[in-house]
Amino acid sequence: MKVVSRQWSAVSRIVFCFALSVMLFALCGSAVAQQAKKVPRIAFLAGGSRAADSLLIETFWQRMKEVGYFEGKNIIAEYRFAEGVPERLPNFAAELVRLNVDVIVAPGSGAVAAKNATQTIPIVIHNVCTGRPCRVRASR
Repeated sequence: MKVVSRQWSAVSRIVFCFALSVMLFALCGSAVAQQAKKVPRIAFLAGGSRAADSLLIETFWQRMKEVGYFEGKNIIAEYRFAEGVPERLPNFAAELVRLNVDVIVAPGSGAVAAKNATQTIPIVIHNVCTGRPCRVRASR
């Protein structure tokens, strides 16, 4: 039973760091001027299904609530799932760019499509296999 507890603890820490990164990206532009308060909008772009990513999403929102963000109240989320059809990802990424989201969260295969769709919107990648956030950078 200790293995499950230790595993959940590691997942919780990873998702907390992930949620904090997303929150900071979403808020980085809002510190420039005190204008009408804009509600941050984040996007989830995944190659699988919502059911497959449900634990990640559920844990993400638990952590966001702990730092004061509630979906639909003070932060808006857009979800796009390719349902195992990777050819759908570029269209979904382009749609999210047109929606002008503040940050794109791409757990897994959506990262490359998001990177190809925008050079201005921050992309947070969560690699579930290694448990470490990383960045996909364009070659110079």
